Amino acid sequence: MTDPATTGVHSQPAIRGSLTPIVTPFANGEIDEVTFTALIRHQIDNGGHGVAIAGTTGEPTSLTLDERERLFHLATEAVDGRGAVLAGTGTSDFADTVRLGRAAQRAGATAALVVVPYFVQPPQRGLLDWFRRAADESELPVILYDIPGRAGVGLSVDTTAQLAQHENIVGVKLARPDLIHASNVIASCGPNFGVYCGVEALCFPMLVLGGAGHVSATGNLFPAEMAAMAEAVFAGDIETARSIHYRLLAVNEAIFFETNPIPLKAMLALRGLARPDVRPPLAPATPELTARLETILAATANN
Repeated sequence: MTDPATTGVHSQPAIRGSLTPIVTPFANGEIDEVTFTALIRHQIDNGGHGVAIAGTTGEPTSLTLDERERLFHLATEAVDGRGAVLAGTGTSDFADTVRLGRAAQRAGATAALVVVPYFVQPPQRGLLDWFRRAADESELPVILYDIPGRAGVGLSVDTTAQLAQHENIVGVKLARPDLIHASNVIASCGPNFGVYCGVEALCFPMLVLGGAGHVSATGNLFPAEMAAMAEAVFAGDIETARSIHYRLLAVNEAIFFETNPIPLKAMLALRGLARPDVRPPLAPATPELTARLETILAATANN
């Protein structure tokens, strides 16, 4: 195994901390821009280090390309230079991915979050070529988005390490519940390559392993706590970070009682932050699920 202390072509990750993947709020089937802007300001006002737009939590496959471009602009305006904006530009069509990357650059985003092409299940050599070409075309730094449960295929450790050698590929979001894989990616890519946790319940251990931060849906509900957990680990205060981890553990799990973001949007509605509406083929939480979520939220708030 290569010594991670001597590996990599990048400087220390410029993007660090809690980068919340914002839900896309809807009202009567249309994007609720006022609520979207308020959700982002709520993040930054409560210490969040940035936001991710049109990631899985934002229901990107239910959005048109024009809608995604509009969200990029709204997000950068709302953040107003106070944090990072990761623009979810990935699709299963290369031309559309390039188009969204250019739109994100024009909007002033910090980086492009490019998901593994979903449904087609390409081989690793195809993924290498895809991401290298995407990075070559992008004027923004690229963060890989490895989510095999949704895409149907994941990036191997070796493929990730090879891509980390591209000067414009600066990190990877790992949305897979595998700390061994995460450890091998961090070791193979080196400390100057940003590795971000995309599994809510593993944000704390991945930070301890050397992760640069997390892209956690829990931040929609508890932005201050998720930011504080990252800052505590960075400062070497593991006990404080551990206590936050266990306080939020039930909420981390509740987000996946049904397909994300159904439970998350229901909990945001319970807190008066957004409507529970999702776009088809997703369906709103049932009354039974909502009652269960309300109990968990109340217990967490009183913990």
